[in-house]
Amino acid sequence: MVEHIVKRLVEAVSEDRPDAGVGVETVYRPAAGDKVMPPSFPGNNGPYLMETRWVDGEAKKVVVLDQVPSQANRVEEALLAARDAGRIQLPLFELMAETSRGTLRLTSLEFPHRYADAYLRDSMVDGVRFDRSEVGQHLRQVSALDVCPLYERDPGSLLFGAWDSHRKGRWPKFARIYSSSIVGIDPQEGQRKATRVDPLNLTGAIDDKAKAEADWQYVQVGEKKEKKQGQRLSEIGHGNIAPGEAHGGVSIIEARRSGWISLAAIERLRFGDASAEAAQLARATLVALALAGDRLTFGRPSVWLRSGCDLVRSGEILAFEQDGGVREEFALSASEAIEVFHELRDRAAAAGVVMATDAIRLEPMPSLAKAIDVSTTQAAAEE
Repeated sequence: MVEHIVKRLVEAVSEDRPDAGVGVETVYRPAAGDKVMPPSFPGNNGPYLMETRWVDGEAKKVVVLDQVPSQANRVEEALLAARDAGRIQLPLFELMAETSRGTLRLTSLEFPHRYADAYLRDSMVDGVRFDRSEVGQHLRQVSALDVCPLYERDPGSLLFGAWDSHRKGRWPKFARIYSSSIVGIDPQEGQRKATRVDPLNLTGAIDDKAKAEADWQYVQVGEKKEKKQGQRLSEIGHGNIAPGEAHGGVSIIEARRSGWISLAAIERLRFGDASAEAAQLARATLVALALAGDRLTFGRPSVWLRSGCDLVRSGEILAFEQDGGVREEFALSASEAIEVFHELRDRAAAAGVVMATDAIRLEPMPSLAKAIDVSTTQAAAEE
């Protein structure tokens, strides 16, 4: 299977490619009952994102359970976990910040803007500001005609998309090659009352605007007396909270995930003066990395999106999508996908396009270090 997929991916990114892309269609059922909790969007018409989509040739109402950027973050998280566990070899930038609560680690698979992120820009390599460091200058040489610096040091930026909008000048935009999203079919909004019961049913109040971790003073007041904000026991975790309105979730028939690796997008990537063979192998390597990330994230019997949104897989189709609606289905486990990736990466390296496997250690510049420390310690305590 592994050798077959290696061969098919090389063929899929050839000049005469027979495939449009690699598609994944997964059907899920809610793990408990038929209700799930979608993400909520304040200011929207209702708490959830509802829209109409074509489903099996019919226009149906759906609720968005997980959008493309969120799914990309889940794949990055899975790739990082696999790398930390020694399952997959990937390049990485590691920002290590010392705070009052210990060492904080942030990596290039977590940076919001990937290679163009401010955390990377405002870090230092061996005491040198990142953009002036050797690796920083190498990364800044990336262009629409030569993506080798990103391929070598941050291939996730090529898979999931990145654009440097904070530095001066015009920098290339890299559209995402991999995308995935999950929707619930035929949603019916539910209702829910949120409450909390104190086993001792404490009553009374506290001194004005006391903090939970401070030496607050108890104030005995009549049960009927209205207490101002900042004086309620419930604000520091004591006493009952009366039932109130809360997002009620939705009942759905099923959930569907649509994943796509665009071969039309990947063929637009240029690899400088690399040979045609090397560029082809590098493109195949990126497809394999996208497949590995997808299988690590979604190749299991269930997926957990958030509290109240646990989905169990009912069926899945993984296929090379071809002209005229033809599908060439195949099966691939996470371990097999990783093996395919490593094989293609090594072939590309032998042909002249190298992807690194090491981690480059970074430290925040002093002003960023202070901002991180305050945000993770003092600000958290104040909140």
